[in-house]
This record gives sequence, C-alpha cells and structure tokens, in this order.
Amino acid sequence: MYLNFKTKKFLLLPLAFFTMFCRADYFPQSDNWEVSSPEVEGISSSKIDKLMEMSFLDKATQAVVVIKNGKIISEKYADGYDMNSHGTSWSMAKSYYAALIGISIDKGEIGSLDDAVAKYLDYFNDERSSITLRDLLDMSSGLDFPSHEHEKMFFQADHLDYAKQVGVEKDAGIKFEYNNVNSMLLGDILLEATGKKADVLFEERILQPLGINDYKLWKDEKGNVMTYCCVDMSARDYSKFGLLFARDGLWKDEQLISKAFVDETFQVVWNLTPERFTDLNRGYSLHWWISKYDDESKIFNTSGKFGQFTFVDRENDVIVTRITKYNQQDSGSVQKWGVMKYLRWAGIDNAINIGRKLIESGSIEAGDDVITPFTDEKGESKEFYENYADIIDAIADLSRN
Repeated sequence: MYLNFKTKKFLLLPLAFFTMFCRADYFPQSDNWEVSSPEVEGISSSKIDKLMEMSFLDKATQAVVVIKNGKIISEKYADGYDMNSHGTSWSMAKSYYAALIGISIDKGEIGSLDDAVAKYLDYFNDERSSITLRDLLDMSSGLDFPSHEHEKMFFQADHLDYAKQVGVEKDAGIKFEYNNVNSMLLGDILLEATGKKADVLFEERILQPLGINDYKLWKDEKGNVMTYCCVDMSARDYSKFGLLFARDGLWKDEQLISKAFVDETFQVVWNLTPERFTDLNRGYSLHWWISKYDDESKIFNTSGKFGQFTFVDRENDVIVTRITKYNQQDSGSVQKWGVMKYLRWAGIDNAINIGRKLIESGSIEAGDDVITPFTDEKGESKEFYENYADIIDAIADLSRN
C-alpha cells in the first residue's frame, strides 16, 4: 500500500509526541534503570543487532549499553561480566571534570571560560599568563607538547607537580594538541576556586545527584586527583553522564549544569583533529570529541585509552556506551608504583608492556605491589578502532527512518 507524504506525516505525529514526552519525563532511579525495547522507542531491532555485532567483533569489548528516551533498549556483556562490572574511564574522565568547570561558572565561583588560568593559579603568572580556561579545555593551550602527550605523567608519584613544571611551546589558541597536562591542571583550578578537591566536587555535584554510588576516583601517590584520567564505574553509570548532557544538563527536576554550558560544549571548535586510531574526520570542543556533525546527526563523545566511549546524540536522545575489559581491583583508589617507578622514563609503550609482563609472570601483583588502573592486552581495542567510522554510522542509523 502506498502512503503519500502527508499521510505518513500524520501517522508519525503520535510517535513524535510520544518521543517528546519520554525525553522530557523519564530519568533512571538510583538503583533501577527502566529497560524498554527498540521497537517501543521507535528503533528497529535489526539496527541494534548490527551495532552490537560490530562492537563485539572486538574481543576487547566488555560492555555495550544503548539508551533511547532515557531507557535502556539494549545491553550486552562479555562472558564473566555483568551490569555491575566496573570499567575504567581512562581519558573519558576529562569530560567529567570539565563539567565541574561549567558548574563552577554557573555558581559564580569561576568567572568565565575566558578567564586567565593565572587568575586561579599563581604559578601561571609567567610565560603562561595569557592561557585561558578555554584554551585548556579546547586543547589549545600552547603548553609544551611532547610526542607522548605527557602520558609519562601517569607514571609519576606527583602528577600535579609534573604538570606545574610544563612550560610554553607556542601561543595559545592557535593549534589543537591533545595534552594531558591541560586536564590535570583542572583539579588545582577547582580547588582554588571552590576550596574543595575535584573528587569531592564530582561526588557532590554530579555522582550523588545522578544516583551513582559504586565508583572509584583515582588519585596519585601524593593524593592529587587525576583529573585527566581514571574513573571506575559500570557501563550503565557512565551512560548516566551521557544522558545528563543529552538532557541539556537537567536531571529530573534539577539543573545540574546550565543548558548554556552544554550548548557551548556541543559545538565545533576544532573541526579536524590529528589522526588518532581512525582516519575519520573528528572534531573537539571543551574536552569532548566530535565524531559526526552534519544535518543528519551530531554525535559527541567522551573517549578513553584502549577504547572507552560514551557517544551522545543529543538531538535524537540516544546514548551508546562501550567499554573494554578491565582488571577491577579492590585495593583502593590511590596509586602505588612500588618497583614499577623505575619504568617511568622507559617510554609509554615500554612501561605498559613491561608492566604487563611483570604482572602476568607473577613477579609483581596488581593491587598489592602495584596499585593503579590497569588494562591488559585482552582489553586493548583493535577491531573497534578499525571499524570506527562504520560504528559511528551505525549509531547515526538508529535515528534514521
């Protein structure tokens, strides 16, 4: 039977009103997230099946959760993992702590994104004095940028002291450079602006309102919050952060982050970033990546080393979280390097590979001799990266008629 455009449009009106109602009305409870079906939320199951199949071609995948209209319409876990299993965020944490900057602006604790960092950090009153908060969050600070992107900071006892010592390489605001030091400085800025450490702020201002109760917020050996890295929680809980941004910073009846800050985050600042694991044209804005930005859909995402992602299609109220297999530990959330401290200048890849071998051989024991977020080879993505462009298209396809 042939339906003309006007007839089809009329028949789709109830679904449109239903979708709008769901988007505005439903938020998950603290310990209970409503599970729906793809069809009820207006998505073909075959599209979900395709996305799941592509995601789990990579044996590193631990979990994938798909949310539409605030409800889980599909989730899948690798053998030995379930909805309560933790992953570690790696650099997805950058987006979380950046949100605290937005909240502090909303509360008047920070003036604006265009404030000089030196307004909050006295040690920036030098060659770094022109660098702004926006420059840090857009990864255009001009701070010294080595080939390892300051990942060596991860292996130090005092990450903040490392970050404080990094000087200027070029003028701010002229070039995108993914620099971990930019993000590590956020914790010190928040402490000066609010009088509270970033982990306390994250708990009070985001985790508790979202009903996230099972997590780890990693700190270095000196107790500095690692604001560029490493928040442990479940795939469902990572998805709550994505839903918060999909809903314009609103959670139930509380505006946790202003819509203005979310709007500013979800725009294109750098529309072409250097190739990182994929040749897909990606962008960046305020500590979020942009994997698709066109008339069809705008997909922003948090991103972490080894293949951690939460994808957010705000216009279509779709969230997809994918994390990789993680060696969950019960030994606290403060780094302890032990004998591995001697690897800190060996180079990133060498330090990772040697550390893995030492743990696999039993020479050192993770969670005892060494305490740190740790992803072994089984959690290191390959196929997911190779198929990244197709996976982004599959996520966009969830909202196509």
